[in-house]
Amino acid sequence: MLLRFLLWGSTLSAALLITPLLRTPLWGIGVTGLSGSQMLVNSLDDGAAAQWVSQPESNAAVLAAIAPSKVIYLAETHNDLADHVAQLEIIEALAQKGEITIGLEMFQRPFQPVLDAYLSGDITEVELIAQSEYETRWGFDWDLYAPIVRYAKANQIPLVALNTPAEVTRKVAREGLQSLSGDELTYIPPIPEIDTTNEDYRAWLKAVFGAHGGMGHSLDFENFFAAQVLWDETMAEQIAQQLRLHEDRQVIVLAGEGHIVNDYGIPSRVARRVPEVEQRSVRLVSVAEAAEPSTTDFIWITPELAQE
Repeated sequence: MLLRFLLWGSTLSAALLITPLLRTPLWGIGVTGLSGSQMLVNSLDDGAAAQWVSQPESNAAVLAAIAPSKVIYLAETHNDLADHVAQLEIIEALAQKGEITIGLEMFQRPFQPVLDAYLSGDITEVELIAQSEYETRWGFDWDLYAPIVRYAKANQIPLVALNTPAEVTRKVAREGLQSLSGDELTYIPPIPEIDTTNEDYRAWLKAVFGAHGGMGHSLDFENFFAAQVLWDETMAEQIAQQLRLHEDRQVIVLAGEGHIVNDYGIPSRVARRVPEVEQRSVRLVSVAEAAEPSTTDFIWITPELAQE
């Protein structure tokens, strides 16, 4: 798996990121040879074999299967335009079926009032970008996310900032969870709720960490792992809060694959907080790059976009 590890320096708010960069076979899974008219959908039955369905019905079948769920994760590669086109397509379809909320990894929790001000029309899109410090705290091309944000405003769909403040994540990556104090604890779950006991998650991240030479700097792996888990727990706490506050709403989560696949990251931590919640995860892939979807409940074939 090819990953990009970004340590944003002082000029980029120094946020720690681990995210897929290119679509190569992911998570040690081999590519399946698919024709342009096929995709593979995981069976929802434990132990049952995966089944083939044909395009265009396949994406429609996925939509029908995920629609009843309270939480739907759309696992993205952040810089892939086709992923974001697919996300908007799914959001539009689900919004026609009932009330939804969109949870966003790309906005950090202290900036929820900024998102609210944008939705209410009190600030412009340009002001949203500036006041949320989007360029320094996230940094991916705004045009990738703009259509989703604009759709939410036009239809008054709540947008929820999920992410940990960058400066907190950075400090944990360098000094560990126990280094946090005072205001640094404001936008994260209580430290005892930061569960770092998943050994499969630890082993996977350790392999990634080692394969990239300790990420090219002197970070201690345990602190690196704690930072990643903190990120997951913070987002999970926000999602769980939305489920409790708005029982009639479905939550659609836009986040990177590394926080969703195998349920290592966000999904298992939401389930711990809201045990009976029904959740489904969807990985967004092109036909040519589709792999056996054993890391998410479903895959969704993204559109082929014209190359400029």
